[in-house]
Amino acid sequence: MSASENRSLKSDVVTGGPERAPNRAMLYAAGLRPEDIGKPLVGVVSSWNEATPCNYHLDRLADKVKEGIAGVGGVPREFTTIAVSDGISMGHEGMRASLVSREVIADSIELMMRAHGYDAIVGIAGCDKSLPGTAMAMARLNVPAVFVYGGTILPGRFQGRDVTIQDVFEGVGAYAAGRMTAEDLYELECSACPTEGSCAGMYTANTMASAMEAIGLALPGSAAIPAVDRKMEEGCMLAGEAALSLLTQGIRPSDILTPDASITQ
Repeated sequence: MSASENRSLKSDVVTGGPERAPNRAMLYAAGLRPEDIGKPLVGVVSSWNEATPCNYHLDRLADKVKEGIAGVGGVPREFTTIAVSDGISMGHEGMRASLVSREVIADSIELMMRAHGYDAIVGIAGCDKSLPGTAMAMARLNVPAVFVYGGTILPGRFQGRDVTIQDVFEGVGAYAAGRMTAEDLYELECSACPTEGSCAGMYTANTMASAMEAIGLALPGSAAIPAVDRKMEEGCMLAGEAALSLLTQGIRPSDILTPDASITQ
């Protein structure tokens, strides 16, 4: 049996020493190999679900992050958290779930990371409250962390022009005012969201993604990549590699999220 002799890793509290033989036995059943013991365990969390296009593809992005981590000697450990779509929960009692979901997301990520002793984290999010919720967890945990944005949806085409979900909301008003037919409204709703990704435009998700990049939790240039762009896969692999680099260098969110970080050097 191979057991960790590396007492510098946080995960050693879970995997190191003879007393952790039961822990290791369970980890083997969850996909680890004996040769993985002693390597950095990196949490890969996403808000993947089938509730909203913002998160619909994040499982595939998580796979690419995991490739990046494994390629530089880490052991990725994937888990998920929830996400509430403001666009879908709007207009009924579901909107009461929106803001509180941010706290649930942050809490659930923190609980998973602390419970399993992971050494670093890559967080992938694509909806209004999942972005700040993931960032909040990273700041609280203060382990090496990289944020990945799931990317924006592409615009649709309606009667010769680009449209987004905002046009559909406006279309509802136009229909109610008698300025749009039911047929045109239906055509618009079927055209506005042609791909997976977060709402097109500088709404909450894209704005928060830009903020994640500006404060240094996300890789430079990552906020602007559309969800279906092939560059997204490359960016996810780089994010996985970056998490291991941060761990090697001992760089934590508290080293990045400082008052001086907001000052252009």
